Amino acid sequence: MTKFLFFIDELSTWVGKAFAWLILVLTLGISYEVFVRYVLRAPTTWAFDISYITYGAMFLMAGAYTLSRNGHVRADVVYRLWSPRTQATMDLVLYILFFLPAIGALMYAGWNYAQMSVRFREVSIFSPAGVPVFPLKALIPLTGFLLFLQGIAEIIRCVLCIRTGRWPQRLHDVEETESLVIREHQQQAVEPQREKGPGA
Repeated sequence: MTKFLFFIDELSTWVGKAFAWLILVLTLGISYEVFVRYVLRAPTTWAFDISYITYGAMFLMAGAYTLSRNGHVRADVVYRLWSPRTQATMDLVLYILFFLPAIGALMYAGWNYAQMSVRFREVSIFSPAGVPVFPLKALIPLTGFLLFLQGIAEIIRCVLCIRTGRWPQRLHDVEETESLVIREHQQQAVEPQREKGPGA
């Protein structure tokens, strides 16, 4: 079961990191627009469209990745005081009652919305450049599918936590600086004792 959870986590991670590279496209596009607009006095007709398309794609495709890292904003004033079993039970109820129906609606409506946009090869109405926006809209049902997969993984985590009383392990990209500092201090405290040896 853990392998299955990690497989979904890795898929969400791969997609999230792949689309994270769009931040470079966004940064270069905006920087170029600022330069030509204010230095050369020749603004582009496409910079606005590129900015919201790249940002929108990043935002959409990072949802499952953020969920896999338990990184979405949570009002946990009371939640953090509960035992893991109580947390998992509450999460399970909320995933079934709200998350899955909402994601189902997103996939259903998003599929029709994206299909129409792709069929007409929709372009932006905000500029005369005619920048295609149908690739962005085609990501909507894909986003729903990835969130649905990650939601299933989270539901499985809830069930496992209810059974065992502790949350299953997650994949981790980065570690909080605080955790690293605490670990370094612990290692530094242990090293002098090792050097002295048991008979010291």
